[in-house]
Amino acid sequence: MLLAGDELGRTQGGNNNAYCQDNEVSWVDWTDGDADDHAAQLAFTRELASLRAAHPVLRRRRFFSGRPAGDGEPRDLVWLTPGGAPMADADWQTGYAKALGVYLNGDAITEPDPRGRPVTDDSFLLLFNAGAEPVTFTVPGPEYAAAWEVSVDTANPDVSARPRVKPGDQLELIARATLVLRRTQ
Repeated sequence: MLLAGDELGRTQGGNNNAYCQDNEVSWVDWTDGDADDHAAQLAFTRELASLRAAHPVLRRRRFFSGRPAGDGEPRDLVWLTPGGAPMADADWQTGYAKALGVYLNGDAITEPDPRGRPVTDDSFLLLFNAGAEPVTFTVPGPEYAAAWEVSVDTANPDVSARPRVKPGDQLELIARATLVLRRTQ
């Protein structure tokens, strides 16, 4: 979710509930050159918005169900541990856990298009590290994908090379970073 000025590094001084303040905390100054000072962040934000607009699995109108798309098919959404295994109930109770992954199945979108036809999309693997230390993730097995391509890396916004990874690969995610992988096969 973006709020006006986020793409320019506007922080509201850390106040995430400044809607009722009519002062410098909530104002956006569009004249001070912020766009020029934050050109890389603005370009990255544009790329993220374009990615979301291009992929229906990233902007679903209905909640994920967690059910398989069909016999032997992966679920529409699977929460994963950094080890690449589906999360168990105990994993959700681990207070020290600051990292997880989520698989979004583009073949299991339940909403039809405006003409009532089924919608399919690429599948994505999102890896999140909210902790203060790097975390090593293991790319989940081939039942999810034979190969993945890096679409977004918040630690390295220029992913023009689009590195590829395969099941079982180990990826180190630095502190407070997100990695978005798109299924390629």
